[in-house]
This record gives sequence, structure tokens and C-alpha cells, in this order.
Amino acid sequence: MEKSNIKNTVDAQRSFYTSGSTRDTAFRHDALLKLKRMIRENETAIMEALKADLNKSPFESYASEIGQVLKEIDLHLRRLKCWSKTERKASPLVIFPSRSYILKEPYGNVLIIAPWNYPFNLMMTPLIGAISAGNCVLLKPAHYSVHTSALLNKMISETFKGEYITVIQGGREENQALLQECFDYIFFIGSPTLGKIVAHAAAEKLTPCTLELGGKSPCIVDKDADLSKAARRIVWGKFLNAGQTCIAPDHLLVHREIKDALLKHLCAEIERQFGADPYESPDFGRMINGDAFTRVSAYLQDGKIICGGRIREADRYIAPTLLDEVSPDAPVMRDEIFGPILPVLTFEHIDDAVRFVSSREKPLALYYFTKDVRGATKRIRQMDSGGVCINDVVIHYGNPRLPFGGVGNSGTGRYHGKYSFDTFSRERACVISPTLFDIPVKFAPYGNKLRMLKKIF
Repeated sequence: MEKSNIKNTVDAQRSFYTSGSTRDTAFRHDALLKLKRMIRENETAIMEALKADLNKSPFESYASEIGQVLKEIDLHLRRLKCWSKTERKASPLVIFPSRSYILKEPYGNVLIIAPWNYPFNLMMTPLIGAISAGNCVLLKPAHYSVHTSALLNKMISETFKGEYITVIQGGREENQALLQECFDYIFFIGSPTLGKIVAHAAAEKLTPCTLELGGKSPCIVDKDADLSKAARRIVWGKFLNAGQTCIAPDHLLVHREIKDALLKHLCAEIERQFGADPYESPDFGRMINGDAFTRVSAYLQDGKIICGGRIREADRYIAPTLLDEVSPDAPVMRDEIFGPILPVLTFEHIDDAVRFVSSREKPLALYYFTKDVRGATKRIRQMDSGGVCINDVVIHYGNPRLPFGGVGNSGTGRYHGKYSFDTFSRERACVISPTLFDIPVKFAPYGNKLRMLKKIF
């Protein structure tokens, strides 16, 4: 899109927001219903687009994308009026007889930049919060997920007026042009590298923003863990979407005494879930493009392949792979893997694992498998992360009543459910004073009023 067209779109949305239409809760409720109807009517097309982009199965597409979004919409439809209500707050004697309130106000014009790995879910979920809070929204899907981005553009343009919600397609040039415009809020999901660019652009205009980033989410397996259940849950969460999940277990930290046993369970579980040849499995995805394939497949050189390791460049296929004998300084341990390779490191004592996690950038998620749940709750407080699961992986994302977000290098801000509404709203202080009378003590001349003032405070 031409830079001038982007500016015209932003200006049109700003004008529409100024009209006040989006502040009406009935308008927002109706918009959420339209969004839900749009998704229901296009379920098959959405699944086909996700299949074309990432080889997602219909089950995975519904479970991790469509179903999550519909659940989010339903929660907002039920709770919108309650969340939007003005809150009465107690007033101190010093401002008597005035009354104090908090008004729930939208920011105004919002830019949402979504990634390619869950191109439907991670565009729609923040959009729901932005609509619910009463904003106008400009959506920028990732250009790598070509089919899903094109479908989103078609669905949104057929459902909403452009001055209310618009999709801008394109690549780096369009991103740069958008970040030169002035928005009231920016919501970005992507890598820490790109997050720094967005944060810098937002800072230049003093624009508040939420950054949902990633990181190397560790998965600790202690010696008392149930290895069969741990293996089943780790394999599911790690190789979902071919490992292209921001909260997938990035690497394992396994107690030395149970490492060999766990590796056997993991290899068996990979075959159980994806068959003897995962390439033939209808449930295993593909890398998004050739560059991602090249980057991730290079990590196969960083350790001993225990199972997997097979690749097919023409199909962007990398088999579910376990890597043993991995150095903490190897390339596979430097950046987020974002692919179906799982490095395995060992520790002698849980304190060693805690120190290892704490010595690195704060991850988006942390996973800990152990039968000692009480001890685990104490241990996880020694390690920072965005979210955490004990004896499971990934599933915290599926609860819209929990906040989802990172900390430090893995992001700032939170969303899902009411947290999305709060993210895209601002709490505005409002004090209403009657005109019947005044309290003389607050007005000059002050004379000998100080003693009385101290009593009021």
C-alpha cells in the first residue's frame, strides 16, 4: 500500500473515533457479534488458509486458533457491560463534598501487528480486546503467512467499515510506514529483535505499547517426575505447529539420573503421536518458509541426534528431533529455536537448574515437572518468567481468565479476557463537585488555617 494511502486510512479512523460511535457499549457488543458471525461463516476457509501456510490439520487449526478466538469473544460478550461500568471510589475528607469516579475510556486509534506462527489467533485475540474497549483498529498481519493474511483482509473488509477496522497487508516497507504514523496505542506480537524496533518508534511519539515477544522457555524435569506423562505433554507442546510456538518448551533441563529414561519415553511418544515417519503424519506441520527451514535445520549440527533429524528442504520439513550432548554455548542455545528441535541438558541438583534459568534472559514461559508440587511452587518463585506451568506445558495460554504476557526480554504488558479490555482501555479519573456550597478552608487568604488543614488531612 502507498504511504499516502496508509496516512489516509489512519486519518479516516481518527475522524471516525472522534465521532464517538465506538464509545457506545451497544456498538461494541454488535461489533463483537459481527466478528463471531464472520468467523463462524468462514471456518472452512480459515482452516484451508492455515493448512496452506503452515500445514496445520483441521483439529489443530480449531484447537489452537479458531476455538480459542470464539471462546475469547464469548467472554467479552458476557462481561463487556460490567467491565465498562464507571467505578465509584471513596473520596477523602479534604475534597468533601466532591465525589470520585474512574471512567473506562478507549485509547482511540490502535495499531495491532501480528506474527505468522498463529496468524489467525494472534490477530483476532488482541482485536477482540480493542473492539471491546471501544477503539478503532488498524491490523497489520505478517506477510509470511500469505494465505491467512489475504483471507483476513477479505473477511474484515466485508464485515467492517474501513474507518473502523482495516487490514493493511505488506512487508517491511508497510511496517515502516505504519510506525511513522501517530497512534494512540500499539500492540505488537513478534520477536524481541522486532519488538525493539517497535518500542523505539513508539517511544519517539510517546505512544504506549504492549510487546508480546518470545524467548527460550525452559522445561525442567526433576528426578521424581512422572516420566511417561511428562514425555507425552512435552512432545505435544513442543511439536505443536512444528515447534513454531512462542511458548513451546525451547529446551529441556533434565536431572542426570533420569535423562536416559526420559529420552526413551520422548522418542516413543514422538512415534505414538506422529507415527514412525512424521513426514506422513497429517498432524505435523511445516516450517513457514525456506529461510526458517535453513535457520532451524542448521541447529541439527549442535548435538547428538537421539531421534528424528530427517529433513526435506523442498517441503520445508524438519522431523521432530531430540538433541543430546548440547553445550550451553551452542548456537541452538543462543536464540529462540522456533522449530521442532529439542535440546537436552542435564543438572545434578535442582539448584543448578534454577541458577541456569536465572542466569539467562527472562523467558515467556517456564515449565517444571515434579511430584513435589508444594516444593515446585517455591522453586518457580526463584525464577522469573511470563507464565508458568507445573506438570504441563503451553496450556496456561488456553485460559482467557489468566493474564498472558512476558517480562523483561520476553515482553511487557498482558492480555486475554479482561486483561485485554484493560490493556486497550485507560482509567480516567473524574471528580464531580456540587455547586451548593464551598469549604472555606481551601481558599486564600490562608491566615491561621494550617491547624485546621492538618486535622482534615
